[in-house]
Amino acid sequence: MDNKIKMFMDKTNKVHHKLSHDILDGMADWVRVIDKNGMVIYENQTMKNEIGFDSLGKSCYFSLGSSCTCKKCITETTFATGATSEKEQTIGNRVFSIKSSPVKDSDGDIYAVVEVFRDVTRERNLEREVLKRNKMMNKDLKYSRAIQKKILPTRGNYGSVSIDYIYSPSEVLSGDMFDVFKIDDRYTGIYISDVVGHGVTASILTIFVRQTMRAIMDMTTKPSKVLSELHKSFLDLNFDDDKYFTIIYGVLDNKEKTFTYANAGHNSMPLFINKEGIHILENSGYPICYLFDKIEYEEKTINVEKDNKILFYTDGIIELRNRFGEEFGIDRLQKSIEDKKCNIIESIQHAMDEFHYDVPQDDIALLQVSIN
Repeated sequence: MDNKIKMFMDKTNKVHHKLSHDILDGMADWVRVIDKNGMVIYENQTMKNEIGFDSLGKSCYFSLGSSCTCKKCITETTFATGATSEKEQTIGNRVFSIKSSPVKDSDGDIYAVVEVFRDVTRERNLEREVLKRNKMMNKDLKYSRAIQKKILPTRGNYGSVSIDYIYSPSEVLSGDMFDVFKIDDRYTGIYISDVVGHGVTASILTIFVRQTMRAIMDMTTKPSKVLSELHKSFLDLNFDDDKYFTIIYGVLDNKEKTFTYANAGHNSMPLFINKEGIHILENSGYPICYLFDKIEYEEKTINVEKDNKILFYTDGIIELRNRFGEEFGIDRLQKSIEDKKCNIIESIQHAMDEFHYDVPQDDIALLQVSIN
């Protein structure tokens, strides 16, 4: 009976041994086994076929040439630590991820190491291509950012007004834009806009706003009519419904010393600063979007004098948050400029720097217009 059991066990072991070899030979990955002396004691059929020769009984270094991951690297590490090791290696024109695992006997001693070579050439080529494209894209984005900053109005004197500003995109490109332009000797046009979202699409829309405003500004000096024409031009773009922007546009009448403005959904109301104090220029209106075929806007007019100032800004400033989640808000903005003798731009920038603790999540733009 004992002999029959022994014969049965020997047969079973042979079947299991053959089955294990069949499984390994059927694997698409290369598999080989290295002994303590760095000799190849097993190599699956896939590996034999692809390297072109049988390396059994030869050193692991010899079997793959000078570019292999030899026993001094992964295999020796696995023997020494008993831990699974992994490394990438170029073999010929292919890149392999090689995982080395220990094989232990019944006493727990390591007597061999199994190496599995997985071909990751395609993945690495794709990664290199992605990196190459990203590098090209980053170069294009930096160029686009330079152009976007270049088209901002220059700080300084514009005849009837002088300007200064803060401009800080949250990403490489911004969805905020402002402009000051001379309509004629009497009228000066001023606006600030905020495109929903960030990045490339938002920045393209800022260019649309700028170019369209400059194209229609001489059609009329009424801000409400200009915004209605801007809305008509926007509808012609046929963008998705989720694309829209807000804008406040005003016209300074240098002869009558008035400022007339209209608001297309811009919730960051301008601040008017004169000798009496700080006043919010409230007005309302729908944003430039696809919800309406035709929109009419309300105008409001204020009187201005020399040295009066108007601050236009986007919600990136008032929604700036500190470490406790509090927003900067309109009250802090007003408080930062209460001392009208100071440099307003510097004061606001200092207040924002002291308040927030992280990189702003939204674009920041503030335009100061001083009446000459």
